[in-house]
Amino acid sequence: MRMATTTHAESGSVGALLRAWRERRGMSQLELAGRADSSSRHISFIETGRSKPSQEMVLRLADRLDVPVRERNALLLAAGYAPRYAQTPLDDPAMGTLREGLERLLTGYEPYPALVVDATYDVVAANRGIMMLLEGLPEDLLAPPLNAMRITLHPQGLAPRIHNLREWRGHLLAQMERQIALARSAPLRALYEEVAAYPVPDRPGDAAPAEPVPYVALPLVIEHDGQLLSFVSSIATFNTPMDVTVAELAIETMLPADPATVKYLRSLGP
Repeated sequence: MRMATTTHAESGSVGALLRAWRERRGMSQLELAGRADSSSRHISFIETGRSKPSQEMVLRLADRLDVPVRERNALLLAAGYAPRYAQTPLDDPAMGTLREGLERLLTGYEPYPALVVDATYDVVAANRGIMMLLEGLPEDLLAPPLNAMRITLHPQGLAPRIHNLREWRGHLLAQMERQIALARSAPLRALYEEVAAYPVPDRPGDAAPAEPVPYVALPLVIEHDGQLLSFVSSIATFNTPMDVTVAELAIETMLPADPATVKYLRSLGP
């Protein structure tokens, strides 16, 4: 009696993982094949387990599917290959030059706020501009690991000080939703569910600025020591990272969005 076989890849196989990433990206087998200089037949065979992709093909498909570096290692392991990308702790001596560069960048940006976060928004470095905004917050929220999303949206954190909290909260949650869609991250999803459940403090009667400012992007409007400050945010990541830790770092800089904010921050001195 001939035994029945299946052409469907097991859930943990490289084929199933690649298919999941392709579907997540909304890409057909034909489109992926064209981008990877392959054929839709070969892509189909890889996804169903009828063909084993070479290491080079796994990395090429991962690149065309914009798979995060951490997940590229998972694809290689599922295909029977060794991981390609190291994951070096940021406090490792090998990261000394990177740490020094980040510290110089953050210090050079003062008095404006800037920080570096990892894949789950834990703060790995921050300058005095950020620490100024955190003045007066409860010690338990400031205990390591300091989490940027948690401290911003927590009702005992910065949330009561943010004058456009509903808009800024919506922006941050949408940002996290996009990241969750791009990467399979249980810790990030857990953080999202936590901060999305925080109650939103009401801020009735906030007065509009005496002179409306033509903002170029959604600002963070936050109060500090009785002064209303406005910032627009910019986020930078590393090009072509070869280490998981580096790939997951993001540098956020807060650019003053109006002349009053510039004047106030400069008045604080060095």
